[in-house]
Amino acid sequence: MNRNVNTVERVIGRLKRYRAASTRYDKLAIRYEATIQIAIILDLKPSS
Repeated sequence: MNRNVNTVERVIGRLKRYRAASTRYDKLAIRYEATIQIAIILDLKPSS
């Protein structure tokens, strides 16, 4: 279980770099989910 908690905490920490995801500007759940998905895609994208 500790392993899963650590993984979740690291993902949340990475998402906090994206202001819209960490402050939840989007009030609709579908838009917030889309913001999270875009943040994850940008995080996984190679830097060059």
